[in-house]
Formats: sequence, C-alpha cells, structure tokens
Amino acid sequence: MTPLEIYPNEILFLVRIIIGVVVIYHGYPKIKNLRKNTIGSKNIESESSIVWKTLTGIIEFFGGIAIILGIFSGPVALLIAIEMFINAIWKARKAKKPFTDYSYDLLLLALALVILTFGAGSYSMLP
Repeated sequence: MTPLEIYPNEILFLVRIIIGVVVIYHGYPKIKNLRKNTIGSKNIESESSIVWKTLTGIIEFFGGIAIILGIFSGPVALLIAIEMFINAIWKARKAKKPFTDYSYDLLLLALALVILTFGAGSYSMLP
C-alpha cells in the first residue's frame, strides 16, 4: 500500500495547507496595495491588468484561506487552477528562460487539480 492509500485525508490536508499558504503569501500584497494596482491606467491593456491583478489577489488571498479551512475547496481549487493555467500560458509566451519562468504556476496548477480531483478530505469544514 502507498502512503496515499493509508493516509489519504492527511495527505490532502497537507496539500491544502501548502497551496493555501503559498497563494495567501502571493495574494496578500495584491490585496494590501489595491490602490497601487490602479496607478497608470491610461489604456485598455493596463485597465485589464488592473482587473486581473485585483481578481487574482482576491482569489489567492481569500481562496487560500478557504482552501486551508476546507470551505468550498472544489470551486476555489477550480478558480486557482484556471488562474495558474492562464498565468503559465502568459508567462510561457513571454518567457526569457524556458520553463523556469512558469514552473511555479504549473506546480500550483497541479496541486489545485489534486484538490479538485480528490476533494478536500475529511479534515475540512465543508467538504
């Protein structure tokens, strides 16, 4: 038997903590400095950038908290997976160093897909 078969709930809890802490860490500065995100919005590209930064900050910060607590883990994991997929594609198109620029996003995408596939586990507030 593998550890995943013996301790599935503990491993899913660990995955939730890891992805939650990482996205909270990256989402907090975006939430904290929303005003900074709006500086210099003179064209449509920067306006869409403002919306994207604000949306990702909300998803990462509050979604990270929800993932750790196990509240709506499936929908939140789906939002994080979509965000990381878009980030990986965007970074891959502009990559100066192939793969290293977007590998972080691919790892978070994979962790979000694990939660989306297997659920939050029994150590969650709302499965």
